[in-house]
Amino acid sequence: MTLSPNALIARLASIRLLVLDVDGVLTDGGLYYTESGEILKKFNVKDGLGIKQLINSGVEVAIISANSSEATLHRAQRLNVEHVFINAKDKLGTLKALCDRLGLDLQQVASMGDDLSDLPVMQAVGLPMTVADAMPANIACAAYVTQKGGGEGAVREVCDRLIAAQQAAQPMIQKVK
Repeated sequence: MTLSPNALIARLASIRLLVLDVDGVLTDGGLYYTESGEILKKFNVKDGLGIKQLINSGVEVAIISANSSEATLHRAQRLNVEHVFINAKDKLGTLKALCDRLGLDLQQVASMGDDLSDLPVMQAVGLPMTVADAMPANIACAAYVTQKGGGEGAVREVCDRLIAAQQAAQPMIQKVK
């Protein structure tokens, strides 16, 4: 799904919720094991600041992961992400329930996913996005593919674009009132 630059900006401006996968989006997809078998994940600090800025701009952020990870919970808490779902085997069902709770339509949602388990969500939302190193099916489904790979600032790239589009739309919204 390819959008023209103007259509992409309009779509970005309409987003009220950004949904993020963890492994391969917020991280590089690598898993680091300690001697005791504990799994460690590396998150990008630039992504974190982008998420904080996006939340402060009024856009909701949710993390929906099929995996269970204490590291994800700690990272989300540190970033003030209120909507965190780990071990979510039905990502689309989880998203629909969240949208019902928030009073949002799926067209007001952007999602970033990098692998096949993310496709149902990507296919259902108004703005499907993915990272540069995603699986080919995710790239084909995405309206926007980041220049950066997962865990390398791709989420920051999206947050910055969302904020810029929302700010650009503000004068138009105020003129209409």
